[in-house]
Amino acid sequence: MSEATFTPGYAPARLSLRTRLAARGFDGTTLLVLPGLLAVLGLFIYPFIYGVIDSLSPATGPWYESYRRFFTDPFLYNTVGATLRLAVPVTVLNLALAVPIAFRVRLMRRQRLLTIILVLPITLGTVLVAEGLLSFLGPQGWFNRTLVTFGLIEAPLRLTNNYWGVFASLLITGFPFAFLLTLSYVSGIDPAIEQAAATLGANARRRFLRIFLPLLVPGLAVTFCLAFVQAFAVFPSAVLLGAPAGPTRVISIAAYAAAFEEYNHSLGSAIAMIMGAVQFVVVLAVLALRNLFYRGPAGGTKG
Repeated sequence: MSEATFTPGYAPARLSLRTRLAARGFDGTTLLVLPGLLAVLGLFIYPFIYGVIDSLSPATGPWYESYRRFFTDPFLYNTVGATLRLAVPVTVLNLALAVPIAFRVRLMRRQRLLTIILVLPITLGTVLVAEGLLSFLGPQGWFNRTLVTFGLIEAPLRLTNNYWGVFASLLITGFPFAFLLTLSYVSGIDPAIEQAAATLGANARRRFLRIFLPLLVPGLAVTFCLAFVQAFAVFPSAVLLGAPAGPTRVISIAAYAAAFEEYNHSLGSAIAMIMGAVQFVVVLAVLALRNLFYRGPAGGTKG
């Protein structure tokens, strides 16, 4: 205790506002979070709350009318399965392609040049990629004409206005995103760990399964979640390359049709909320599976 604490009539100096805020955890660094927090509130939290309220305020019927209509109309609730049949396989394939390519690229000298080439589709946008695929994969496109010219097929393959056209578009636009994230995780692993395992006699397969894969599980899970959310929100590709009234009628098309074709904003908001709930369930499931294989630095991995 200082002497000033016990001296009669002694008045300690008043602390400045900055010092008092710092004592409560509000220092200069913490205040830098405020702009981002305001952006999150304005761009995400408020629209979400507005959407929930709007979905529970139908023009007619009880408060749950919009949700009742969705789950009782096969033309609406089947869009969930159609979207999952597109998003899940595309995400798995993108991740399966990104991992080996990222491992190969990290060892190359001209890594920057190849990375630029591989991520180029992400700069084009989904609409431009879809328009290009219409010309490339169409009945009179380069792909079919080449196969017919070389006698590999007799009639053009139907690769547009169906499932496979949308699948190809999502694969092209989603791969650069998955690749960049995977490359960052792979490049962050200390090469000395691999060298030590090789010195101890571990071959390439065992090094990948025993060293790289456990270290990559958290990053791959996050990459899967982000790539899945991106693919699940497909809209332009499903309209331009798919069959919007058939097998590629995804949930985003149903939400758009309800809000801007039927002018039923409550139903459109309800479909958007269901869309977010499905994504949330899938993300939770992936993160739960991640925890089965990864326990952090202290716990190691199972098995």
